[in-house]
Amino acid sequence: MSERDVMEYDVLTVGAGPAGLAFALRLKQLNPGISVCVIEKASSIGAHSLSGAVIETAALDELVPDWRTNPPAVCVPAGTDEFWFLGKTGGFKLPLTPPQMNNHGNSIVSLGALCAWLASHCEAAGVEIYPGFAASEVLFDEAGAVCGVRIGDMGVAKDGSHKATYTQGIDIKAKTTVLGEGARGHLSKQLIARFKLDAECDPQSYSIGIKELWQVREGVCEPGKIVHSMGWPADAQTYGGSFLYHLDNNRIALGYVSGLDYSDPNYQPYEAFQQWKNHPSVKPLLEGGSILSAGARAIVTGGYQSLPKVEMPGALLIGCSAGLVNVPKIKGVHQALRSGMLAAEHISIANDATGWDAKLRASKVVAELKKVRNFKPAFKKGRLFGLLNAGWETLTGGLSPWTLKVKADWSSLKKLSEAESPTRDYVERTLAPRDRLAGVYFAATEHDEDQPIHLQVADTNICITQCAEEYGNPCTRFCPAGVYEIAQDDAGKRLQINAANCVHCKTCDIKDPYQIINWVTPEGGAGPNYQNL
Repeated sequence: MSERDVMEYDVLTVGAGPAGLAFALRLKQLNPGISVCVIEKASSIGAHSLSGAVIETAALDELVPDWRTNPPAVCVPAGTDEFWFLGKTGGFKLPLTPPQMNNHGNSIVSLGALCAWLASHCEAAGVEIYPGFAASEVLFDEAGAVCGVRIGDMGVAKDGSHKATYTQGIDIKAKTTVLGEGARGHLSKQLIARFKLDAECDPQSYSIGIKELWQVREGVCEPGKIVHSMGWPADAQTYGGSFLYHLDNNRIALGYVSGLDYSDPNYQPYEAFQQWKNHPSVKPLLEGGSILSAGARAIVTGGYQSLPKVEMPGALLIGCSAGLVNVPKIKGVHQALRSGMLAAEHISIANDATGWDAKLRASKVVAELKKVRNFKPAFKKGRLFGLLNAGWETLTGGLSPWTLKVKADWSSLKKLSEAESPTRDYVERTLAPRDRLAGVYFAATEHDEDQPIHLQVADTNICITQCAEEYGNPCTRFCPAGVYEIAQDDAGKRLQINAANCVHCKTCDIKDPYQIINWVTPEGGAGPNYQNL
């Protein structure tokens, strides 16, 4: 094996999301002479970025003060707010929108478009950005500190042999490595375990957000209108809710969020989303329209209790790699931007990661998380308790003298013999897509079929024996892209992994009750190619 090529920088950022890009841009603003590199596994900047997304703009005002004169490609000022509680055939609008969901002064954006826009500002400032570079492993120096990452080899066949297109990955080394990979990042997960960064916090918790962008009929769209809902189709024990954002040019962004702490092994997040689309309050908006793009992504929801230590020798965590989403607001972009900017300010002074954990915990970013720390955990006791607690926490400004515990999502799944599966009061749905495979088409996901499977299952025998008996193979239901399938042939039952369908949401890595699924990065440039999600 030939010696790998090496690129060296002062600072390396893994992930071109809002946190990583805000970090890189702010660092260049503070220290133009420092060398900064950003690598991104997607084929283009923003292609793997998915969020609601309504953003609070204060951090953006500070980072790019004149951004409103040349905004991102998708950016609509927030207008009216509505919050609905839905039943199967109707619902009612709350007379007052919960204060956490008051979006006056905010903007509706496409996260992908925002990231592409931020990347252009970074490049203008001298940041080197490389999309299609998938960081496959962390590099360590002789003292055990992080000193960079290795880019995965390209052109490797399923059997491990080298194809004609084989290209050896390079090593990118840096004095400081910044992890901004997003929720359940491949390298962040490894480093959290290696340095025991989560030893003094609760396990991280997640939701899955499934989103579509629709082109609707003329006259249907009310640009700036923001609608959230809870209730049907989720049962009273399952955390779930929707968002519906009216954009410009007759487009509506809509999606459904399911907490991955659900207990029913038969629950299907994708089906819940499709059911909600067929609700009488939503379906008329979409009829006669067409889907432009679709996708899914895990959302970090553990909050303050699950915040790991965010520094280690040679590296630090920012954004959703650290878990900074404000769950009651359903917002994380402003937290990602702010954490990236704070980290840049820290690095420009300290020159390394030392002290970053203390700086972040003393900031308004973590203060915001602490204030809402009890909102999401309370819903583990059911919708009614969760709503009552939300009212209390709102009235007291989050000053309750207690902090509710967070448990790992995989541990909440009940076995078939123990679960009381609620009656799903579902309707016959008529809107596209017909099924999960049709939905994958709108994610425009692409993987070379002849590459090592990036969904590693430690023991597939468990899947066709113990898991089949105890849980009924929930991976075949919780994956929004139909990646996992129990196939039957002459040799018997086996787990079939349709890795080419994967949209990189990470749900399988999170929810698998045996924790034997390990999501690793595929070839650089592979995966979804989201358009304005």
